[in-house]
Amino acid sequence: MKKLNDYLYSGDTVLKILQRYSRDLKQSAKETHNQIDLVHCNFLLQIAELLEHNDFLASQAQRIREFYKLMAMDYPFLAFTFKGRIKSLIRAESKFNGYIVEYIYNYYMKNGAYPALPELKNYLSCFRDLIAYRIVISLPKCHLKAGQTAAVEEINYLYEVANKLPEFLEERGFTAEVATVTEQQSPLLKEHVSPYYRDYITNSEPNGYQSLHITFYDNIARCYIEVQLRTKAMDDFAEIGPANHLGYEKRQERERARRDAIPEGENIYFDDAYERGIALQQLELAALDVNMFAAMDNSLINDGCGLYRGRQILPYEHLSRFQNDLID
Repeated sequence: MKKLNDYLYSGDTVLKILQRYSRDLKQSAKETHNQIDLVHCNFLLQIAELLEHNDFLASQAQRIREFYKLMAMDYPFLAFTFKGRIKSLIRAESKFNGYIVEYIYNYYMKNGAYPALPELKNYLSCFRDLIAYRIVISLPKCHLKAGQTAAVEEINYLYEVANKLPEFLEERGFTAEVATVTEQQSPLLKEHVSPYYRDYITNSEPNGYQSLHITFYDNIARCYIEVQLRTKAMDDFAEIGPANHLGYEKRQERERARRDAIPEGENIYFDDAYERGIALQQLELAALDVNMFAAMDNSLINDGCGLYRGRQILPYEHLSRFQNDLID
């Protein structure tokens, strides 16, 4: 079985790794008639295209920057950041295999049988976040009036921004995609935009993660993007708080339970995906030899190629222009 781990020790570039891994995986898939591995190859080629052809990213980032300029005009008292990234190779590979494991496990537990191949292939067409942008806002304390709290005011502003975003981007070549999750939405989301948002603030994750997510199709670049909107507190919780560490621990527990529930050898797609996922979890990053990547351990990392932390597209930062609540 071919797995990404086997290609991370030869000093190659990320693009070369993608090409070699995809080529060998495709050859193996043809020999074994493994259709999921062929889907896997196409997924890897999508990532390679994003890394290799970045002209359209410049156009896309510029159009999103226009929303940044609008916010700077409409909310000069807020501090906020716009970040964009292409999902890292390791994270993308982990997510692809994780989706296979999760889907087969859930289907098996519900039906006592394994999903048909067409169903699994269809499920694996769901990736919309290989390119993602994040808007993070913060209201400086100096702008809080008596009786106000930062948490409440920032959430109010966050939903205001969320209400403006779809129409603004649709005027610039993007099409908002209706969310597949049909959970309760905040009344702060206007009726005409609420079908497009996945509201993880009103419906926070079990680990406490909160954010607003919306997916767009870029008709100019011909690809999907995801936009996440968070307050600074939400972003801190996700990046350096309990959602980061506890999520990892709970994920390991869930994956061990899935392996125990599905007998080894009964479903080749589950077996392969599970093994690839576990192998990625066990990587010692300091031992890797990838061009433009270095690590002292699994925490101290200098990633200049998007192997582990993703390739940055646009970092924009806006600092509040005012040091008190009197805005001239």
